[in-house]
Amino acid sequence: MTPVTVITGGSRGIGAATARRLAHTGHHIALGYRRDHAAADTVVTELRATGVRAIAVPADTRDPDQVAALFDAATELGPISGLVNNAGITSQIGPFTELRLADLRDVVDVNLVGYILCAQQAAHRMTDGAAIVNISSVAATLGGPGEYIHYAAVKAATDALTIGLAKELAPHGIRVNAVAPGIIRTEIHALSGQPDRPERAASRIPLGRPGEPDEVAAAVAWLLGPDASYTTGAILRVGGGL
Repeated sequence: MTPVTVITGGSRGIGAATARRLAHTGHHIALGYRRDHAAADTVVTELRATGVRAIAVPADTRDPDQVAALFDAATELGPISGLVNNAGITSQIGPFTELRLADLRDVVDVNLVGYILCAQQAAHRMTDGAAIVNISSVAATLGGPGEYIHYAAVKAATDALTIGLAKELAPHGIRVNAVAPGIIRTEIHALSGQPDRPERAASRIPLGRPGEPDEVAAAVAWLLGPDASYTTGAILRVGGGL
């Protein structure tokens, strides 16, 4: 049976790279995105060119009705076998004491509540052999001091979600893992007010460079695939040594 994978935040960055990699290995893809219709359509066109089926579904993962609609649409491609919980945001980098409540709520709602809502939908619909991969961050263990402690705290919650859900769903044959990227060249840095952060941070990364979305996508694809059949509850760091 052809795998069917839901990817949230799939119109750019790690989500888009993961969609492309999975399509090349034969996955049908349901691409969730929030607002960039043109970018989502471009990715879907690329995916279909590989011969798989692909759809783009606008979905704000903070809204349970929109999340349900995304998964309903995905089932039109076939039984859902994979979820990549990737949709995420950060906020302006800065001291903890200057964190605004609105930014805190946005980060918690998108990066944690959204992950939980999507994982619930997946768990209701998945059967033996399916897999969930949550995108965490090395910030979960580094803490993000002086930058985004609140984001790091939410990613630590993602790790706890991954471990707990892995144990709860294991009897049903559903695996749950996480990938924890380090500093990756994506647009998220521009949203935090520091678009050049990957290059400026290179000197403190043990491997001496930021990562690429494709390098994270490779880890996600492995965790979704048969070679990871005995791997669940794992948090795989892809951080260049951070």
